[in-house]
Amino acid sequence: MRRHPNRLTRLTWALALLASPLSAHEFWIEPEVFALEEGAPVMAQTLVGSELKGATYSYNPQNFTRFEIVTDAGVQPVEGRLGDKPALNMVPEGRGLATIVHVTRDYSLTYREWEKFAAFCEHKDFTWAIGRHLERGLGQERVYERYSRHAKSLVALGDGAGADREVGLLTEIVAEANPYTDDLSGGFPVRVLYEGAPRADAQVELFERDAAGEVTIRLYRTDDQGRAMVEVKPGHFYLVDAVVMRELEVAEDTDPAWESLWASLTFEVPE
Repeated sequence: MRRHPNRLTRLTWALALLASPLSAHEFWIEPEVFALEEGAPVMAQTLVGSELKGATYSYNPQNFTRFEIVTDAGVQPVEGRLGDKPALNMVPEGRGLATIVHVTRDYSLTYREWEKFAAFCEHKDFTWAIGRHLERGLGQERVYERYSRHAKSLVALGDGAGADREVGLLTEIVAEANPYTDDLSGGFPVRVLYEGAPRADAQVELFERDAAGEVTIRLYRTDDQGRAMVEVKPGHFYLVDAVVMRELEVAEDTDPAWESLWASLTFEVPE
């Protein structure tokens, strides 16, 4: 059974997120049920948080540029009313493996402490950006960044048969196995893309949550084809995360010097 934080926990996380840079946290889609009968509504939260604990976000078209469900019947926009929670609540057409897609608008972030920017770069494997920032002659008092999230989630409609697909995100993670129908005893293969091309030697972070709510985090690296094989277990929920960091040209002192692009993929492995 999926466990959801109570109101106090949600309030605590919301306050924590407001007090800290959001770019230090993951964004993910979490369906309430991952395997549904045909004709049942798909209901899913969008969350921002750390270690698979986070604040839920309501449906707000001003905050996303894409919100869709992709099935064998095609691409279906997610529609709702402003403020709806969960953000996704609709009955999609089609059957088999469905991919939920959500892309946020661009957000801005200011690091007022150099150490926090450096720690973020180290955590997400961008240590090169620390030296590059200084080489560019940019100050350490303020670091300006732009960021966006590119999230996917896999759910099974009916028999769940089928495969994930590339959906044309600026950066995305593609599942190369079906978590609801395939034998995953040898691992779960994913492919990380940026501008449609494989990301070689990229860090992949795997967040795993068991039925008791215990969270484990493991790091992997992609091969020269952008692929990584991650370990999964039955009855566990997973978030796969990979981040691109790229330089931006600076015309004014307050222009963002960096842009981070966050790709995520969520799914559950049945018992």
